[in-house]
Amino acid sequence: FERTARSLQLTEFGAVVLDYADSIFGLAQEFMATVRGGLDQRVQQLCVGVVATLSRNFTENLLRPLFTRAEVRLTLQSGSLEEMLERLSVHNLDVVLSNTPVVPNASRPWRCLLLARQAVCMIGPRRASRHRFRLPEDAVGQRFVLPGPSSDVRTQFNLWCEKARIQVELAAEVDDMAMLRLLARDSGAIAVLPEVVVQDELREGRLQRYCVIPGVFENFYGITAFRHRHSALVQKLLAGAAPN
Repeated sequence: FERTARSLQLTEFGAVVLDYADSIFGLAQEFMATVRGGLDQRVQQLCVGVVATLSRNFTENLLRPLFTRAEVRLTLQSGSLEEMLERLSVHNLDVVLSNTPVVPNASRPWRCLLLARQAVCMIGPRRASRHRFRLPEDAVGQRFVLPGPSSDVRTQFNLWCEKARIQVELAAEVDDMAMLRLLARDSGAIAVLPEVVVQDELREGRLQRYCVIPGVFENFYGITAFRHRHSALVQKLLAGAAPN
């Protein structure tokens, strides 16, 4: 350090030492997380962070193969993307599932892998008409339940409306997928979302898929922090394969 006025400032050499100290501390945290994860032990622990805006059905479908495995202890945590990344950075999580990508930088060298891409549809109550839902004509003047303004799906949908030169009536907008699912089921309006969000309601016939919106998709990502070694569970999960 060097003294400047009433404070202490890191010297150039001090900054180098601090960088090494941060690396050592991070490696120690990674080591402890690996030990907690049960690497090469009979019980393997997998800690998954789930961003609150992500579809619960997608999460369940992705992790379902692990539910019946007695040797796997699965821990799920939910919150904002910022909260999940903070826990990931100190190795309290093994992987974060998100529908928003992250950009790595020098201090946070994230690994962001696209796990799935799903088409976004118009879904609503069962239609009395047997005629096929036509785009864009049949969407004109309809009431819509949409993802919130910060959603990438909302941005894509707005661009599609501009290209199609139509305006839709906004019944509600919501960021949380669980709430979007409820509104799709109970509002009577047309919801814009991937089928996986309301897969049970579609299977039961409570809702109907009207159409796929051309060029509009939702992406699902698996995010990890840099590690010298990831567990086999994490590697297979990110490879899109169910661990077996």
